[in-house]
Amino acid sequence: MPDELQRIAEALERIAPAKFKIPDFSKSSVFIWNVLPDRIKEVSGFTSINLDILQGIDNAKQTLLRNTKQFSDGFPANNALLWGARGMGKSSLVKAVFKRIADSNKMLKLIEIQREDLSSLPRLLDILKDKPYRFLLFCDDLSFDGQDSFYKSLKAILDGGVDEKASNIILYASSNRRHLMPREMIENETSSSITPSEAVEEKVSLSDRFGLWLGFHGCDQPTYLKIVESYCGEYGLKIDPEELRADAIEWQATRGSRSGRVAWQYFVDLAGRKKHKL
Repeated sequence: MPDELQRIAEALERIAPAKFKIPDFSKSSVFIWNVLPDRIKEVSGFTSINLDILQGIDNAKQTLLRNTKQFSDGFPANNALLWGARGMGKSSLVKAVFKRIADSNKMLKLIEIQREDLSSLPRLLDILKDKPYRFLLFCDDLSFDGQDSFYKSLKAILDGGVDEKASNIILYASSNRRHLMPREMIENETSSSITPSEAVEEKVSLSDRFGLWLGFHGCDQPTYLKIVESYCGEYGLKIDPEELRADAIEWQATRGSRSGRVAWQYFVDLAGRKKHKL
C-alpha cells in the first residue's frame, strides 16, 4: 500500500503545473507573459525600427516618447491607446519608443501580453508591483467582440480596484478601433437594451480609461514617398530619386492602399531586386 501511495504522489507531482519562477529582470529588457502555466518568458531576439525614420506621425511620436520618459523616470504618466488605420506604425512606434528609452534606462522593461490572456493580468500585476523596475505592458491589436468579457477585467486594471494601483506598471495598447468595440456591437446594444444609453456608455467607456488617445490615419502620397525615402536612407540603398518615386507609386497602386506597412513591403522588394542586404 505505501508503494501505491508513493506512485500516486509521484504521478500527481508530474502532472502538477511547474512552480512559477520569476525571471532575472536584470538580464533582459523584453519579455512575454504566457499562461497555462503562468510564466514570464525572456525575449532574446527583440528588434525595433529606428524611431527617427518613422514618418507622418510626428505628434504621436513626441507625445508617446514624452509620456514613456516620464514613466521611466518615476513620474506620473498615462496609459496609452494607439488607434486608427492599419499599417501606420502603431505597434512599431511603441517598440521604437521603448528601445530609445531602454537603451539608456535599464530599469524600464517591456512585457507583451496577448488579448486572450487579459483576464490573467491581475496575477501578473501581483508579481510585478513590488519589483524595483518600471514595467511597460503592451497589448497589440486590442479589440473585443460580442461574446468577450475581457474588457470588464481590463477596466479594473486601468482604474485600479480595491488595491492601490501599482505605480511601476503602465499599459499601452494598439487597436484599429477607437472604442475597441465593433460598431455593430454598440448598435445592437442601442436597439436591444432596456436602457440603450447606459449600455452604450458601458461599452465605449473602456477606451476613456486610457489617458492618452493617439490617432493614426492613412497617409497621402507625399508622406508615403517620404517613408520610402527614409528607409532607403536608413539602410543605405542608393537609387535615382525619379526611379524610386515612379517605382514606389506603381507598387502602392497595385496594392490599392498607402501606409507605412506598404512602404516597408515595397522597400523589402526593392532591396531584394537591387541585391542590397538589410
